[in-house]
Amino acid sequence: MRRVGEWMMITMTNRMHETINFLTLYTQENHLCKTWLDDRLQQVEEAGEYVPTTEELTFGARVAWRNSNKCIGRLFWQSLHVFDERALVEENAIFEALIRHIDFATNEGKIRPAITVFHPTRVRIWNHQLIRYAGYETSTGVVGDPHSIAFTNVCMELGWKPEKTDFEILPLVIQVDGKKPKVFEIPKKHVLEVEMTHPEYASFKELGLKWYAVPIVSDMRFDCGGVDFQAAPFNGWYMGTEIGARNFADTKRYNYLPKVADCLCLNRDTNTSLWKDRALVELNIAVLHSFKVAGVSIVDHHTAAQQFKLFQEQEGKQGRSVTGNWTWLVPPLSPATTHIFHEPIPNIINKPNYFYQNKLY
Repeated sequence: MRRVGEWMMITMTNRMHETINFLTLYTQENHLCKTWLDDRLQQVEEAGEYVPTTEELTFGARVAWRNSNKCIGRLFWQSLHVFDERALVEENAIFEALIRHIDFATNEGKIRPAITVFHPTRVRIWNHQLIRYAGYETSTGVVGDPHSIAFTNVCMELGWKPEKTDFEILPLVIQVDGKKPKVFEIPKKHVLEVEMTHPEYASFKELGLKWYAVPIVSDMRFDCGGVDFQAAPFNGWYMGTEIGARNFADTKRYNYLPKVADCLCLNRDTNTSLWKDRALVELNIAVLHSFKVAGVSIVDHHTAAQQFKLFQEQEGKQGRSVTGNWTWLVPPLSPATTHIFHEPIPNIINKPNYFYQNKLY
């Protein structure tokens, strides 16, 4: 067996290789000279560690989006706004930075892609997304989002007192230096939500469905140049099927297809009526319609697929191959109508990138 010291040396060597690779990429794509690269690597060697500049961090975060195999919306990778908050190591200040991110990204419905990067090792955010609905197990079944049950219980153990409704925003849970995490409720004025209506079925509104405007993922680590940023929440905007075909329709989520079918007076007695398919289409129509009426950015899956095609073409012109996870890129509704369904794509992981990390609860 290798000694601990040997493993540490291997880890340090691997990180240095990643730093060199990243700074080489940064040099190439920013059209810098070899002298700049040599000087920058000399600085890293003298410091004994790589600490990205804000410019390098911004470049890395954008390229990480470009390299995200599960994301269909990568055409806009260069538009990502980066908030460098690595100096913040106090819970209240971190909470305020997260609220700034929410406000910036929401932008009164004109969603702006953004990422906030905190200290790589000292800060952790326990939430799956900054804005997310709670879930509760009751004697009569699940209230809210089943996906959130475990985290909701953690929040209550930390002192949060919920109302236990179907669409209740979870608090933010922030941890610094491994200490007991602190809970912060998000003031309602900072959370934009969209109530679901249908352009043809007035009764759809009676279902009482709604969803929040911005998906801000906060449980992934940002790997850049050999540095792991464990707290780096980021967002784009929704593709309609994320809400209509997954959040509302999955049997392990809100499971609303039967209720939607009944609302539309569809025959649920037999599968051959294709009631699930018909209800799913109308549910997704309602999501797109509602976001449009509310003036909130969203993209349908056909347009998203066309945008991904443009991304592939642009990357090809730059001499870069596009990688992807096919099972994530094909939309959950009418996938065969998109070019992605019919094309193989290499699922090769490039860095910088975003990776899932173990839950803290």
